[in-house]
Amino acid sequence: MVYMLLFILSLLAAVAGLWRIFEKAGYKGWQALIPLYNFYIWLRVIDKPLWWFVFILLPFINVFTVLLMVVETLKCFRKDGLGEQALGVLLPFVYLPWLGFSQKQEYTHPSKLPVIKKSAVREWADAIIFAVIAASIIRAFMLEAYTIPTSSMESSLLVGDYLFVSKLSYGPRVPHTPIAFPFAHHTLPLTDNIKSYLEWIQLPHYRFPGIRSIGNNDVVVFNHPADPVERPVDKRENYIKRCLAIPGDTFELRDARVYINNERLPDPPDVQHFYRVESDDPLSAGRLDRLGITDWGEKQPGVYLMAMTPDRARSLETVRGITDVSKRVSQESAGDRHIFPHHRAYPWNQDNMGPLYVPEKGATVEINMQNIPLYERIISVYEGHDLHIEDDAIYINGEMATSYTFEMDYYWMVGDYRHNSEDSRYWGFVPDDHIVGRAMFVWLSLSPAKGFPANIRFDKSLRTIR
Repeated sequence: MVYMLLFILSLLAAVAGLWRIFEKAGYKGWQALIPLYNFYIWLRVIDKPLWWFVFILLPFINVFTVLLMVVETLKCFRKDGLGEQALGVLLPFVYLPWLGFSQKQEYTHPSKLPVIKKSAVREWADAIIFAVIAASIIRAFMLEAYTIPTSSMESSLLVGDYLFVSKLSYGPRVPHTPIAFPFAHHTLPLTDNIKSYLEWIQLPHYRFPGIRSIGNNDVVVFNHPADPVERPVDKRENYIKRCLAIPGDTFELRDARVYINNERLPDPPDVQHFYRVESDDPLSAGRLDRLGITDWGEKQPGVYLMAMTPDRARSLETVRGITDVSKRVSQESAGDRHIFPHHRAYPWNQDNMGPLYVPEKGATVEINMQNIPLYERIISVYEGHDLHIEDDAIYINGEMATSYTFEMDYYWMVGDYRHNSEDSRYWGFVPDDHIVGRAMFVWLSLSPAKGFPANIRFDKSLRTIR
């Protein structure tokens, strides 16, 4: 709400400035109020071709186009300095009204402006600023490149995979920390702990409409909700997992099988589990490597624990000497304190947990001493309410509560390497304001165990993510 109010006020200020600029250029001021037609008049004011209008109609490209139009407008008022133009781009809702309402600022048609010869340094500075702004807009609102640092998504995604993440799919977020060093995440390049952003301006969460909503089994990039370092949401570590449950779902794991709303959710093709393998014939590392198995250990002579996909497990059953292949399922029932919700009332483990309701925005649930461990982090941390328990009664913002209405959507994220992934089974729900985008396409895959160019995995490069 605060963001929308600031946006509306800024828009009104910019339109008021354009009204006066149009009048100074010989047009009717009220034409600045007519959507789309005002851009047509603006292009005439700065004497730019009408094909620019195509870029005005393209989402997020239009942001960059409008900034270029602001720069061209400044030139019409003889504002050619790099600092002046940078200020105009950063604060158009201030600069445009000043140009329009100031009696000292006079408009000159571009055809009558003197030719200004720029130095080589200025040419390079303009080009660099242009590239940085364009790339920053694309990175913030459209597409961003990521790399896979850990094995938690194998065999779907491998360590050394370089991929593109679409922010348009689920709707791009307005940056929580808008003032930051370009292309850096949370620390400055070549440093370990110097922040790359300023914290004194933080915008509230707002997400633009997306092309689609998150679906079950989508591969999603998000900010780690349990990041031990206190940072703004958009500066927390990026994680990539598969979304198994969406808002409103009831999630359950039964012997490592996923059930959503009491129906079995099909496993992704490359999901990995640990299997117990027995063999009469000793299995050497070289032999296992030829079979495509790289993560394994020998528990006792002739008994192995191997990480592999179901297809590979089935193919292993036909290998000479192997007598048994069975999925390893955790049978712990005492309640692993590392497993969400970290409470003795929920004796869950990584392969057996639930049923668990995944909160949906606007949904109301009864809360009591039995289920409050499931939702206390949502209420107190993600949605910012004061929660405390006294004499077996739950108080929210000082008032006794027996129900709670969720203010955001939440998701349940799990890695495809099911027994080697830190995910929602350990730290719980992922709030909507932590969602970054959808993993779409691997453009390059490099093996960390080899040197270039032998490390290029051609069979894993240029592939879509399933």
